[in-house]
Amino acid sequence: MASTQNSATFLQVIVDLENGEPVFSYKNSAGEPCSGDVTVTEASTVTYQLTDNTGKGLKFTGVGFLTPFDGIVDAVTVSSDGQLVQIVDLDKTEGQTKFQFVLSNATNTLLVLSPDPEIKNRPNN
Repeated sequence: MASTQNSATFLQVIVDLENGEPVFSYKNSAGEPCSGDVTVTEASTVTYQLTDNTGKGLKFTGVGFLTPFDGIVDAVTVSSDGQLVQIVDLDKTEGQTKFQFVLSNATNTLLVLSPDPEIKNRPNN
């Protein structure tokens, strides 16, 4: 179930290892499992906090978009410790965009990509 935005949303990105591979899941601010998708109806900041259960020293390094010029998301920042990503959406463009978190690890120089949550902009009704 997607969350409806009013100005700020907080989601937890949990990464576990299953058979040696990273598996991503999400929880909302109430600690309930969710899809990681967010629906925005006004200018908002969506904060994702990393919970690394892999023991591999994961850190956010960025967020990748297949459609970075669609105007859905306006800015992305990553905290200096790599534990938080903030996505700023001014809700000026209706539509949706998918993205992937890009994470580094302390084991090697390879990067980890998450499955793709979505930001959906809807008119405020």
